[in-house]
Amino acid sequence: MLGITGFTFFLIAVFLLNVTPGPDTAYIVGRSVAQGRGAGIVSSLGISAGCIVHTLACAFGLTAILAASATAFTVIKIAGAIYLIYLGVRLIFAKHDDTGAAREQASEKAAPKSLSQLFAQGFVTNVLNPKVVLFFVSFFPQFVAADSEHKTLAFLALGVVFIAMSTVWNSFVAWIAGSVTERFAGKSGVKKWLDRGVGTAFVGLGIKLATTHR
Repeated sequence: MLGITGFTFFLIAVFLLNVTPGPDTAYIVGRSVAQGRGAGIVSSLGISAGCIVHTLACAFGLTAILAASATAFTVIKIAGAIYLIYLGVRLIFAKHDDTGAAREQASEKAAPKSLSQLFAQGFVTNVLNPKVVLFFVSFFPQFVAADSEHKTLAFLALGVVFIAMSTVWNSFVAWIAGSVTERFAGKSGVKKWLDRGVGTAFVGLGIKLATTHR
């Protein structure tokens, strides 16, 4: 439908991306622990609003490029697969520093903000993150057929699914952060093995996407 392909792989990749701790997760957890679950949920909504901007830019910008050139589509497809593998390798070999995490959490606690400020900061942080821009540009085209007549709608549909899954997950993280997260604070072993598992899955997914023929 709409030229969307490999939708199962898309759902798996989005799930893996969400469960992998990153800047957005750190921000949500920090605010949840510092100011409560409500603050964390508002922060997650701000991040989701930022993803809406990326989705629209991806849908209306990439559609024109992909419609104009089949070669461009292939280049983006290969680049996206390489980027997924790159993300996986970085996660597998990532170093974990408990003191750095402690300093970040302390700084979050030291600066309480209003709900509107939390929303705005989450929005701006997401919109201006070049890694998020690169992820959207390289990731979404993997799941839209080159000959689709509805590329814009396909990108928008994938964006809606992405945002919905991310919002649910981030809100869940915010909900439990005030209690469960504190039990694992400073335990880099948990994050290390999570990163390695997710990183391996990303590498496999990248290889799968690079070798998939449409």
